[in-house]
Amino acid sequence: MTFQVGEKVIYPNHGVATIENISSRTLAGQFQRYYLLRLAYQNMTVMVPTNHADSVGLRKVSRNGEMAKVLEYLGEKRCIRSRDWKDRFRENSEKMQHGNLLAIAEVLKGLLRQQLEKPLSFRERKMLDRARHMLTSELCTSKGLKECDAMRTLGDALGKANLQLPEPL
Repeated sequence: MTFQVGEKVIYPNHGVATIENISSRTLAGQFQRYYLLRLAYQNMTVMVPTNHADSVGLRKVSRNGEMAKVLEYLGEKRCIRSRDWKDRFRENSEKMQHGNLLAIAEVLKGLLRQQLEKPLSFRERKMLDRARHMLTSELCTSKGLKECDAMRTLGDALGKANLQLPEPL
């Protein structure tokens, strides 16, 4: 998959990024092309080799159809989650690193359900916050919404499953 300068993309575990430049460099005697990404979340830059973009999980922003599936899933009563803390954290970490939008929604919903039963650990609260941010930012970019409108849309979907979107940390 190739991207163009100025294009919005999703960088796994961080969310929306803009491709600021495509450059070439020679490292250890090997010529390599790179995407220079500016991450919206922490205003930092990342260089991703163009030939590793797929394996890193760099992808285009989701279209409205995929967003509709995610919002539908968030509104359903069913939820996928593991009982054991270690297994749950490992599974959720893998889902967040993969960057798939529906997997991120599963992390958010599973942690919200877990939070109803007992308080989340600090690491799980951070993961919940990151999942909320990633869904919100992609919804903003995909549908051209303001952040408050995107949060309201996610909150409405979660409300159908008797869940509430957390405030940012």
